[in-house]
Amino acid sequence: MTPAELGIGIVGLGSIGTTHARALRQVDGVEVRAVSGGAPGTAAECGWPGAVRLTPEDVLSHPGVDVVAVCSPTASHAALGAAAVEAGRHVVVEKPLATTVAEARRLAELQHERGRLVTMVAQRRYEPDYAYLKELAVGGRLGELRLATTHVHWLRDDAYYAAAPWRASMTGGGGSLMNQGVHNVDLLRWLCGPVEEVTAQYATLGHGIEAEDTTVATLRFASGALGLVSTSTATPPGAPATVALHTSAGAVELGQGEVLRWNLPGVPPPPPDEAVASGAADPAAIGVAGHARMWREVVAAIRSGGGHDADAVDAVETVRLLCAIYEAARSGARVRPGELR
Repeated sequence: MTPAELGIGIVGLGSIGTTHARALRQVDGVEVRAVSGGAPGTAAECGWPGAVRLTPEDVLSHPGVDVVAVCSPTASHAALGAAAVEAGRHVVVEKPLATTVAEARRLAELQHERGRLVTMVAQRRYEPDYAYLKELAVGGRLGELRLATTHVHWLRDDAYYAAAPWRASMTGGGGSLMNQGVHNVDLLRWLCGPVEEVTAQYATLGHGIEAEDTTVATLRFASGALGLVSTSTATPPGAPATVALHTSAGAVELGQGEVLRWNLPGVPPPPPDEAVASGAADPAAIGVAGHARMWREVVAAIRSGGGHDADAVDAVETVRLLCAIYEAARSGARVRPGELR
């Protein structure tokens, strides 16, 4: 018997909300039934002419909605995610899951208490080259990690910040680390394991905004390996984000759908993935392939009642690391992410 379609509600049908709506056209067994935000015809343009346009609160309570995608401004992610779980819905929250560790932990608690899946969008984990790299790491084929780096050197113009003022605000959840660098910070933690200690600096160098537009951080992983994170929206012309791992066996460096370096004797590289696109200079250029892949995993997890590797429990640790970097930059002190509550 074919399972019933899962009804999807999208809260925030702006640029990232439309990415989700278009991605869901590539996912079997789902139907977008309710949306908030966007222009009256946006849902139809994305392929969902039957979706009703409601307030965010009414999307959460719509009787045909089983899963809520929270695609609203960052500062509202945690509250909307919690309200959706309390309304009995599964929830897919755009990055980051929350802007504080306490909010993220509350979502993890609600996931457990209510028996609903809460997951942070981590679509880059589902790009085939990074999934392959994770498989090699888990299998011990990369050797002993020594140094891990990620660089997100992008460009966002003044119009980008003017179009949505929350992006320019620290309290709004903007900043190059939290808004642009989050996916690569998540990738680094996912690939390399827990981070024990962080130092950092940030600055606003290319824009007249409150939020930082450039951040650098050093990491000490629980394994003893060291790491480096650098993010910016003030580095023209903008370049694809990268992750590099240097190990006892060699070195690898991946971009976005591209193998930049592969020096692992006896281990073949992954094939290039033309479906992956970079948002280095244009946030609308990221495409929908990664989101579609993640949604398929989310749907499978909901139908099976199983877990998901980017659920709220896991996402708390990414929020801890982001918050630790910000705290280290603010204070000038060494910060241990595990101590943040």
